[in-house]
Amino acid sequence: MEENMWIIELESALLDDCNVNDIYGICKGKALPEALRPDVWQVCLDVRHKSDQMSLFNEIYDLPFQSQLREDCQRHVDRMGNDEEDKVSVVSDLESIITFYCKNRNLQYEPDNGWIELLLPLFALKLNRSDTFNLFEAIRDTYIPKGCRPKGNVFHVFRLLLLYHDPELCTLLDTKKITPDLYSLPWFQSLFTSCSSLSVIIAMWDLYFQNADPFMVFFLALIILINGREQILQMRAESKEEIIKFLGNMPCALEVDDVPDFCSLAQYYALKTPTSFKTDYLKALYGKQNDTPRSQDEANKVSQALCLPVSVYELVENSATEFPVPDAVRFFLVDCRPAEQYNAGHLSTAFHLDCNLMLQEPVAFATAVQGLLTAQRQAIEANSNAGGEHLCFMGSGRVEEDQYTHMVVASFLQKNTHYVSLLTGGYASIHDYFGDHMADCLEDHNARKCLVCQQHNVQQSKSATTKVLAGPSSTDLFSKFSAAMKSKSAEVKGKLLDIIVNPSANGGASASGSNSNSNGIQAAPTQERHVSANERNGKRYRNVAPVFSIDDENEDALDGGAGGERDAPTLAGDGKEIVNLNQYFKTADIINAFKCQEVHMSGYMYDSHLIITPGQLVVLRELGRGQAQIMVRRPLASIVKITAKKRHRDLITFKYGFPDGDGLLITDMDRFLIPNAAKATAMVSEHIMQLLENAK
Repeated sequence: MEENMWIIELESALLDDCNVNDIYGICKGKALPEALRPDVWQVCLDVRHKSDQMSLFNEIYDLPFQSQLREDCQRHVDRMGNDEEDKVSVVSDLESIITFYCKNRNLQYEPDNGWIELLLPLFALKLNRSDTFNLFEAIRDTYIPKGCRPKGNVFHVFRLLLLYHDPELCTLLDTKKITPDLYSLPWFQSLFTSCSSLSVIIAMWDLYFQNADPFMVFFLALIILINGREQILQMRAESKEEIIKFLGNMPCALEVDDVPDFCSLAQYYALKTPTSFKTDYLKALYGKQNDTPRSQDEANKVSQALCLPVSVYELVENSATEFPVPDAVRFFLVDCRPAEQYNAGHLSTAFHLDCNLMLQEPVAFATAVQGLLTAQRQAIEANSNAGGEHLCFMGSGRVEEDQYTHMVVASFLQKNTHYVSLLTGGYASIHDYFGDHMADCLEDHNARKCLVCQQHNVQQSKSATTKVLAGPSSTDLFSKFSAAMKSKSAEVKGKLLDIIVNPSANGGASASGSNSNSNGIQAAPTQERHVSANERNGKRYRNVAPVFSIDDENEDALDGGAGGERDAPTLAGDGKEIVNLNQYFKTADIINAFKCQEVHMSGYMYDSHLIITPGQLVVLRELGRGQAQIMVRRPLASIVKITAKKRHRDLITFKYGFPDGDGLLITDMDRFLIPNAAKATAMVSEHIMQLLENAK
């Protein structure tokens, strides 16, 4: 009975308005009961309450390729071995759904494009024609990568993934001129339905839809190759055609009992892959398909990529984050710029490997590489934040020097080195990422000798006149980040944790100020004012405890305030990150999440999620299709006041700033409409007080 309690819980959730996160939390990857599968799939694919689109179909079958479509439907259904009566019904529904899909989307059916194979497992659910169509459309839109065609962008991306995890196998296939589209096209366009049994597909899709990760197909395909790598490597002497045939048939060996391990391995390899793989390629692979010059340029960049790219955002975040998951990606940064550029400014965690040595002094270069590998091994053993298995190479960001950086990277790939990546934009991207804080975060930075500074002199002079104060915690965050990174020791974790949870503190500080009670709620009102433009370059406030309060505000108290400027304490680059909501909610350090609407000062409202972590308040703005954009990350310690409208208790304003004499200097604010506002504000205040108590 206890073993089946989750089924009762699932049934109860399905009677309510549950979502894919609820389903995942209950099922935890288990195989679904047959009776509940149709409802669960509809919830996971967000089509449970979708309208009857098939009612718009005029039942006219007049497409140019109609006869070909009908023949293909008949041929596939004949293979299923159903009763004759069932066959007629299935063929009719297949043709109707695909015909309407083509007319509704203005698409052309092509033989072997995977549509029929994708539809057949859905008929096993025994749903009506409209619900089957909605499921098919949702799977196509959410989980089938755009460009599933010979030499398509999908397969360039998959090759980079294979190169990252198994360069030896990738090199063999490259040598044989076997591109991924020659064997894996059916895998991607039909989610393996064209080469696996119905029972295997049903079991696989149960896990697939619960996981809600569109990139999972890439890692499933990767596992198929890696599991068969020994056989593939032994086929070196075989013809290209024989190897392609062998590769294409590999998923056929899967059995139902293999599926849980198969999917678990895929998730493990996803964890061992830089998140840039998903964030950088999300729009290109799962966005709206178009053939604009820009999209074509993106496709060309992928096809010409030397190895997997890593964003500057991920690199910096990775260096400054604790790693609760043992197998998570940890980078070892290799700075390949010429010595004079390295000496004019670099990250203190970077190992310098002068790319010029490769051509000028090969012996010295070989010695330097051995030193690199030794340093990497020692950093890993010391559990240093500066060390990891994953090599991230960095050039200057200038074409003339980076050709030599690419030669260095290629030399590592030729030696079948695993986990090789290249920083997108090189040193210039790091320089721009830190912006005004580069002096705190870069070691030995010399503006007169730094090539990026020389190029940006004009821009820097302009930005100096419009520089916006980010508050003490923002600047202190970068300077403390620098101090922590320079330690390159086990101390890093402790220091970074201190930065995150107490960015305003500088030494011991009182938690709530002299006029606060034991709950951290002020007994007397505190004078507050908004920072003006000419004050934003002012002196940082130090050695004063942060003041936190909760009180009411008048209906018009915030009109004309400083909201929307986003110049409060935040982390640079946050606004550009796009995440998968389901994956993000599984993050270990999320304390709670509240669905809300962000209220902009312009009056616009955006569907959002307010995320509470041990040290931050994170705002995710929904983009649709299970994706969201991280709008801002606010250190909890920078919140000085939480207010609510007297006539609308769910309209909450978070104010950020720091003490200014006897009052508060408000640097920014965020406003949200939170259905469960009392619980949200109570939880935020509780954790702020906990941080302040810890800072004593």
